[in-house]
Amino acid sequence: MALPLLTVSWLMLVAVVVASLVPISRWELAPGEATEVSPLITFEGVDGGSPPEQFDVDEGIRLVTAYGGRMSALDAALGGLDPWVEVETYEEHFGDLTPSERERLGYQSMVGAKQIAEYVAARQLGLEAELVEGKVVVEELYCEGSLPETGPACDVLDVGDTITALGGIPTPDLTALAGAMQDREVGEEVVITVVPHGQSNATKTSDRRVTLMEDPDTPDRAIIGIIPADTRTVTLPFEVTIRTSDIGGPSAGLAFTIALLDALTKGDLTGKGRVAATGTIAQDGKVGAIGALAQKAIAVRDAGATVFLVPASQSPEEIANARRAAGREVKIVPVATLKEALAALRANGGDPLPSR
Repeated sequence: MALPLLTVSWLMLVAVVVASLVPISRWELAPGEATEVSPLITFEGVDGGSPPEQFDVDEGIRLVTAYGGRMSALDAALGGLDPWVEVETYEEHFGDLTPSERERLGYQSMVGAKQIAEYVAARQLGLEAELVEGKVVVEELYCEGSLPETGPACDVLDVGDTITALGGIPTPDLTALAGAMQDREVGEEVVITVVPHGQSNATKTSDRRVTLMEDPDTPDRAIIGIIPADTRTVTLPFEVTIRTSDIGGPSAGLAFTIALLDALTKGDLTGKGRVAATGTIAQDGKVGAIGALAQKAIAVRDAGATVFLVPASQSPEEIANARRAAGREVKIVPVATLKEALAALRANGGDPLPSR
C-alpha cells in the first residue's frame, strides 16, 4: 500500500501546484492594504517660489484599498471559502469595458481624486485655489434603457475618446459641450468630432454621427449618452505630488484631503491610535460612497487601525457588513462631509485646524 499512497500523494501535490499556477476566467475582490498617506506627499515651489512648510506626521491617516487580481483555480476554490473574498466573472469584474479600459479609467479617477483633494484642502486652509476644466473624455457610455434605433453613442463612441467638437462647435471643456448641446432635440443626429482613444496625435480626429437620446432622468431632454471623466486640474500657489503609482480609483479622496491638511498644519490631526479613511471627495467637501467596503474594513483591521471613517451614504447593510468584518477593535464612523470627518478626528483626540 505504501507505493500507491505515495503515488496518490504526489499526484495530489502536482494537482495543487497546477491549480495554483493556471489562471482562469475569475477575478477576486479581496482585502487590500491600509497605507499611510503622509510619506507619499511632497510639496514644491512654483515659478521660483518656496514650497509650503511640511510638518512631520507621526501616525497619519491611511488610505484603504481592495485587491482585484485574476485568480488561479486554487485561488477561486479557496476564495469561495472566505466570506470576505468575492469571486467574480469577467462581466461582473469589468462590465462592458476591457481590462485596459478599466485600468485607464481607474488611474484617471485617481488623478481626479488627487486634484479635488488638493483643492478642498487648500480652500479649507484659506489658500488660493482654482479648479480648471479639462478635456471632455468619455468615461462611460449609456448602453441600456431607451436607446435610439440607429447611431446611439453606445455603438458609435468608445470609452477613452476625447470629444473636441459637436456639430462643428469646438468643445474644449464640459462648459463648451453644454453650450453646443443647447436646444438639441431627442432623436436629432449630430456630428461629434473625437480624438480616438489611444491616439497619441491630438490632431488626428474622427467624425462620428451620433443620434441623441432622451435623458432617463429628465424626459424630453436630449443627451449624447456619455458620462464624462473628471479631468479638472487645480491651480495652487505650490505643486503637490502624491505618489500612488499602482493604485486606481477615486475612493482615497477623503484620505488625501485629511493627509494634506495634516501635512500643512501643526499638531496631530488624527488623534490617538491608527486612523483610516475611505470615500470620494467632492469640491464642496461632500464624501461619496465607494465599493468593497467590507474588504477594506478587513485591511483596516489587519493594519491595526482603531478608527475607520467611511461614507455615510453607504447602505446600512454595507456598513453593518463592514462592522462585522472589522470586529470590535475597529470603530467605524460614517461621515457625510469633510466637516464631519474633522469632527470625528477631534473626538478621537486630534487637534483642531488653525482658525483662519
